Amino acid sequence: MTTPDDALEPVDGAELLDDVARTITRYVILPSTSALTAVVLWIAATHAVPAWNCAPRLVIRAPEKRCGKSRLLDMIEGMCHRPLMTTNASPSAVYRSISKKPSDPPTLLIDEADTIFGAKAGDNEDLRGLLNAGHQRGRHTIRYSAARDDVDHLQTFAMAALAGIGVMPDTIEDRAAVIRMRRRAPGESVQPYRVRRDGPDLDVLRDELNRWLKAHMDELTEATPDMPVEDRAADTWEPMVAVADLAGGQWPRAARKAAVALTSDRDAGDEASLHTRLLSDCRTAFQDADALPTAELLVRLKGDSEAPWATYGVNGLSAMKLGNLLRDFEIRSSNIRFTTGQAKGYTRSDFADAWSRYCPQPTTAPGEEGVPAVPGVRAQVTPGTASPSGTAQAVPTPQAVPGLTCDATAGTAGTAWRPRAVPDLFDGDTNRETA
Repeated sequence: MTTPDDALEPVDGAELLDDVARTITRYVILPSTSALTAVVLWIAATHAVPAWNCAPRLVIRAPEKRCGKSRLLDMIEGMCHRPLMTTNASPSAVYRSISKKPSDPPTLLIDEADTIFGAKAGDNEDLRGLLNAGHQRGRHTIRYSAARDDVDHLQTFAMAALAGIGVMPDTIEDRAAVIRMRRRAPGESVQPYRVRRDGPDLDVLRDELNRWLKAHMDELTEATPDMPVEDRAADTWEPMVAVADLAGGQWPRAARKAAVALTSDRDAGDEASLHTRLLSDCRTAFQDADALPTAELLVRLKGDSEAPWATYGVNGLSAMKLGNLLRDFEIRSSNIRFTTGQAKGYTRSDFADAWSRYCPQPTTAPGEEGVPAVPGVRAQVTPGTASPSGTAQAVPTPQAVPGLTCDATAGTAGTAWRPRAVPDLFDGDTNRETA
């Protein structure tokens, strides 16, 4: 017997992702093609949550209002799987929403997240802990139920996107693809989005994404894509790269380029931990010296007007505070004989291990390939286009979309359809990657 799904045409994954990307760019201007790639693949990955070991977070942040972050969240809500939108939620409400159907959890969408995690909002450690734990499958939360005199094991595993002004907690951003939105420049324009008028187009794309990915759930569960990043970044990006590999076309290479660019951009930001910032600044301060007196190292650190050390404490960074910060890396001062006499200080070899582990120097030479090659895929790079890290970005080349309007409701038996054509995804966008 033929089911309605069997009667529909097989889904071309690459073409479908192109359609999603072009639809987003009708209403929102993303800061780079890497950011657009990440958003599209994250939306798609929400439809295959049972296949993933880690549920990547998507952080959408901006320095000011009116940068398009809430509109982008509208796009995500319209196309992701089982969206659960909120501007404020108690941890218990979120726990219950996920645990109600743990095999098919909702996609958490938190707007105005700065009101939850901002400086005036308190720590909200329970919600932060939930979002951190829910990044990895099997991290339950245990709560005692007095009414039943029993213990509940609450599920936490679910995809989550957060939008807000300013930096999110570092433990959340470390588990996320971070999209840094910006206000539109003069001459940049988008179409207004209206749910009643434009929502049905997003519904069609959501249904197609779900149909495509559900049909490949076993393949995605077994997927072990080659990753261009390591450790937690690899855990975060693996679902998105797996979706890109399944789609084919230019998406596999674009996904890996996006992973490298956005991870590098996040790691290079001011939101890096104070300890890691100190390690990096000490390397700069050492220059070619094999050893430095503590006093001289402090002078060099506090001499950088863009570093926080001159204002770290009442009189700036002190020798004791420097020692306390470095002690976590097992770096300690010692008595060293200098040409001017003996003094407390540090040697370059004291820092070598920590530098290699926590802030390694880039190893990719200019012009060298920054991500592993994807067999059978040829990168198409627009000349002069580069990522924030300086690595040329592969742009997913949109495939032709027939100039047809949607002529049937998604899921109607025996009906073939395609979403209506939208403007070329990369029209006028060849230089935005440098932002």
